[in-house]
Amino acid sequence: MMSSSLDKLKALTSRLEDKLEQKEKVSPVKSSEPKQVKISEKKPVSKPVSIPVKKVDDHCDNVRDENTIRVKQLYEKLKIFEKSPDFENIFIYKAMNLSGIGLKEEDFGEVREGKYIQIIAITYEPDKNGKKKAKNISLGYFGKAETLEHELKNEIIEFVLRWRYEKAFQNVAHYKDLIAKIETPSNTLF
Repeated sequence: MMSSSLDKLKALTSRLEDKLEQKEKVSPVKSSEPKQVKISEKKPVSKPVSIPVKKVDDHCDNVRDENTIRVKQLYEKLKIFEKSPDFENIFIYKAMNLSGIGLKEEDFGEVREGKYIQIIAITYEPDKNGKKKAKNISLGYFGKAETLEHELKNEIIEFVLRWRYEKAFQNVAHYKDLIAKIETPSNTLF
C-alpha cells in the first residue's frame, strides 16, 4: 500500500499533465491584451469581441510550490541536511537515484534484499584529463533493505521523486526562457 504522500504526488502529476495538455490545445497569445475577433464581414459589430485567455501557469506554480515545500519537509525529516547543509544546493545535482529500492515501473517500491538503502546524488566533475566524469554522492544512508520500515521507505521514494519533479520544473522554466528569446521580435539568434 502506497503512502498518502505518494498518492498525492501521483495526483499532482496527473493534474499537471492534464493542465499542460489543455495549454497545448489553447493557441498562444503573445500579448497580455485580450485577442479581438471580428464576428463577420457582412454584419458590422460596434464593439470587438474579446476572447479571454486562460492562464494555466498559475496552477502549475501552485503545484510547484506545494512540491518544493514537501521536498524541504522530507529533506529535514530524512536528515539530508547532514550531507548537504544548504537546501537550495540539492538542486545543483544533475540527477538523483536510489540504491536498494526499485523505481522502474516493473519493480516500483520493491526493496532488494541484501542491499543497502541510499539516496544517491549524481554530479559531473572533470577528471585529471579534463573529461567530465559522473560522481556519486550519498545524501542519505538508511541501512539494510530488510530492516527498512514501510513508512520510511515511502518517504525516501517520495523525496527522490519530488526532487526529480522539481528538477523537471526547473528544466521547463529554462526552456520557456529560451523560447521566449526566440519569440521576441527584437531578438535574433544570429
